[in-house]
Amino acid sequence: MAGSSTPGPSKTRGASDDLNVYADAKTYYSADDRHRNNRAGPRTRTYSQNGLLKHMEHLGLHEPYRRGSHDESTIPHARRFLIQVEPTLRSLQLQEDTDSNMQITIEDSGPKVLTLRTAASNGYNRFDIRGTYMLSNLLQELSLAKEYGRKQIILDEARLNENPVNRLSRLIKDHFWEGLTRRIDASSIEIAARDPKDWTDDPRPRIYVPAGAPEQYAYYTKLAEERPEIRLDVQLLPEKITTDLVRDMNAKPGLLAVDMEEVTDPKTGEKTLKGRPFVVPGGRFNELYGWDSYMESLGLLVNDKVDLAKSMVLNFCFCIKHYGKILNATRSYYLCRSQPPFLTDMALRVFDKIRHEPGAKDFLKTAILAAIKEYHSVWVAEPRLDPVTGLSRYRPEGRGIPPETEAGHFVHILEPYIEKHGVTFDEFVDGYNNGRIVEPELDNYFMHDRAVRESGHDTTYRFEGVCADLATIDLNSLLFKYETDIARTIRNLFNDKLEVPAEYCVGDMKPGHIESSAVWDRRAKRRKLAIDKYLWNEQEGMYFDYDTAKRERCTYESATTFWALWAGVSSPKQAAAMVTKALPRFEAFGGLLSGTKESRGEIGIERPNRQWDYPYGWAPQQMLAWTGLFRYSFTDEAERLAYKWLFMITKAFVDFNGVVVEKYDVTRPIDPHRVDAEYGNQGLDFKGVAKEGFGWVNASYIYGLQIVNAHMRRALGTLTPYETFVRALEENRAKALAELV
Repeated sequence: MAGSSTPGPSKTRGASDDLNVYADAKTYYSADDRHRNNRAGPRTRTYSQNGLLKHMEHLGLHEPYRRGSHDESTIPHARRFLIQVEPTLRSLQLQEDTDSNMQITIEDSGPKVLTLRTAASNGYNRFDIRGTYMLSNLLQELSLAKEYGRKQIILDEARLNENPVNRLSRLIKDHFWEGLTRRIDASSIEIAARDPKDWTDDPRPRIYVPAGAPEQYAYYTKLAEERPEIRLDVQLLPEKITTDLVRDMNAKPGLLAVDMEEVTDPKTGEKTLKGRPFVVPGGRFNELYGWDSYMESLGLLVNDKVDLAKSMVLNFCFCIKHYGKILNATRSYYLCRSQPPFLTDMALRVFDKIRHEPGAKDFLKTAILAAIKEYHSVWVAEPRLDPVTGLSRYRPEGRGIPPETEAGHFVHILEPYIEKHGVTFDEFVDGYNNGRIVEPELDNYFMHDRAVRESGHDTTYRFEGVCADLATIDLNSLLFKYETDIARTIRNLFNDKLEVPAEYCVGDMKPGHIESSAVWDRRAKRRKLAIDKYLWNEQEGMYFDYDTAKRERCTYESATTFWALWAGVSSPKQAAAMVTKALPRFEAFGGLLSGTKESRGEIGIERPNRQWDYPYGWAPQQMLAWTGLFRYSFTDEAERLAYKWLFMITKAFVDFNGVVVEKYDVTRPIDPHRVDAEYGNQGLDFKGVAKEGFGWVNASYIYGLQIVNAHMRRALGTLTPYETFVRALEENRAKALAELV
């Protein structure tokens, strides 16, 4: 695939001391030599940029008229500025941040020009910084310089007018991943084990450790004893985790332990444990999430952060081994609930990067064994398997009201039942959760609600009130991919014989059980036949969900139809039908819509918008569609969709102070990050400079740059809309043909 995700040249020609102009902020602002103005001699200025003229006026001085002072065309090296950080930051905000939100965007009404002093002239010459993008970059750089304790800096102009594709790629690689990386151990437990969704009377840091990890229990118990001030509550889980147990734990919600590795403490020389790192979706999270982690790994692998992606796979294997599944997230109230399964593809992508390293095959073996256990115990077992069709559903177990929601979240649902029983809200919740009040209708409602959350698509009208009954195209595509991945891996890498040890045995397996590829090939064939029979609609040229309760195919048009291409479920004929019939329904200004407007239906006060419906687009839908289209050689379509998504993100990044958010309104050319749905948008609430972006959007940007070709990447850097780009290509082609005549 054409295109590269690495930023532009590492050095600006002539930059002093051969220091990297595009270094990460820590390197750039921690280097004392960089910010010492050696080139200009002994004379220094300490005035703020905008305050200098006023100071001279006050003294009755006049600056000489210097016609050439704004361009410094005689200076042979790249332009750099001598800046007093605090005064310049104040001047910039006062003049340009007219809505006082600590961001400079196209919506601010300042003059969009600020004069800076050049370093080569020792602050004597001036140069104007113009436009939203350069000024917002200046705000970001000054905010970072201030964080690193700099009073004065010498700032390379190249950091202010950097190609936006290079800048965003660089920020993701050098800053955003680091800002989103967590590990659970003594270094973070005080914050990570505290739950913002703990609505109990005594919220405190709490961690649950599985029975099969006694060394972790000893580690956290010792930590709690040594640091009593943090009030860490360490709980050991029983061997068997039941729905009743999970319900009863809701009175004491806590973080779930994930994998740790043994290390030597550099201070004491003693053996201790260290948490395996993982990437969270957004800055406010501290727990490991399910399918977000897979999507993030696609970007991490492009950025050569292979160890981090590998660590996330091992954390998932730990979860399957000890909790029975890859969890929605690692909090106690998620113990009954999984997420869309991507483990085999994730593990194989990591393996491809490390295949020549020692232990690589053992790593892959562990991941495949974990996936086999998860497949059998979660996805093709009760209650998720539909025995009639042989297809699987999102249908987690659980009792009562989901505790991670705010107390008032379900008031409108519960009010009729509270009235019926003549009790208070709290009395009803307690009675219902503990089985003293029986309401089958309510049980049904919460079964579907939990299923929506397990699907990862929370929320959408596609799933409202029916999710637990649906054999979805997304889930069954993923399971088909599990089946084919496992078959191929056993056949090609394990000589068609994979022995299952005791900890990964499930059902009637005995330790030493041998798995071969043939049985997995048969499972994949059976699933494809069932998908074709129940989910494929030849006339519409796309896949739909199947309602296993009503025994009929649904009609909601979802972008998850393209997951079948990603997984390799579709025949070439079906793939061609999807491209000609289905794709036009989902394609919008900024990429793929989650669903069509017709399927969503009318919205209003009584029927508000849902975030996984029209007009919103999400990174997972884009990445899986691009990969699927490439798989079937629809390269032009994949490149076009990737370009539109990347253009939208880049334009918002340039216009809105470096913003990168969770989801986008792909129908809006101007401010697609503005989302009017029930959960708002994550990634907006930063001051001065964005530090994290959003996990899977970061990944989609890095991954998407591998999809588009070199011409497209250049056009993205100049913010060329897709239609303009295509028109220019056609004109060039016509011109070239005319010259041949």
